[in-house]
Amino acid sequence: MHIEDIILSRDRRGISSLRSHLPPNFCQQAADFILQKSGAAIIVTGFYINGRYETDGPPGAVALGKALKSLGYQVCLVTDHCADILEAITNDKDIRVVDFPIADHEESRRFAQRLLGEIKPGVVIAIERCGFTQGRQYLNMRGIDISQSTAKMDYLFFNHCGTLGIGDGGNEIGMGTLYEIIPQVATLVKEPCATSTNHLILASVSNWGAYGLIGYLSLLAKKNLLPTVEEEQEIIKKLVDLGGVDGISGHSEYSVDSFSLKENSQVLASIHQVLADAGIKEKFFL
Repeated sequence: MHIEDIILSRDRRGISSLRSHLPPNFCQQAADFILQKSGAAIIVTGFYINGRYETDGPPGAVALGKALKSLGYQVCLVTDHCADILEAITNDKDIRVVDFPIADHEESRRFAQRLLGEIKPGVVIAIERCGFTQGRQYLNMRGIDISQSTAKMDYLFFNHCGTLGIGDGGNEIGMGTLYEIIPQVATLVKEPCATSTNHLILASVSNWGAYGLIGYLSLLAKKNLLPTVEEEQEIIKKLVDLGGVDGISGHSEYSVDSFSLKENSQVLASIHQVLADAGIKEKFFL
């Protein structure tokens, strides 16, 4: 089974309906693209849910950040509501965490320009990060406007030549790549994100998209860069204990988009099996 098949399995929202509009090996192409952009990487994540933040996004961002760090990248994670929590679950002094301010468009644009100028990233990646609609609003999966509680991180992606988005519902940064197509799928959002990226990864759960990307990076680097099942479960548990909620139910529970820890682990284990079948069995980082 291809990694793209694994990360789009168990699809409960209809995101796989968009697959035919991307290359068949879209995740592999994204990994190739990233490895051409060495140096530094910015990864943005964190989705506002009723004063909290959801469990989809941060685990994938942390896993990808650690994978890229092991490949020699300088990594910076960027979020808004959960910077201290992201720092806690990352637990790595070599990975910087930046709190992007919730501000007006001009201040947000200036902050993004300063951060890009300071870090000079070869690649800017979004994992489950709400993105601008065409009217520059932020709408959650139910169409509720969360603009007042969402930092305008889209400005990190405008006019950058090395961008990647990972999403599962249509309102995340990167989905502008399929802006005209998304409203045609009845189960996806009606006002999609308009912010496009050079590459887009679709997944049933955005964390799974990050793991799929890491899987291909592992195949290309010939070393296993994935977190273990136990590490992933501990990160999700810690995230919930610190205030995270399931993005579908809005409740504080050990799940991601209504998938249990066991169901999440089965997807991650399947990607590990792809690596093992390719002769890559070593666990590269703790």
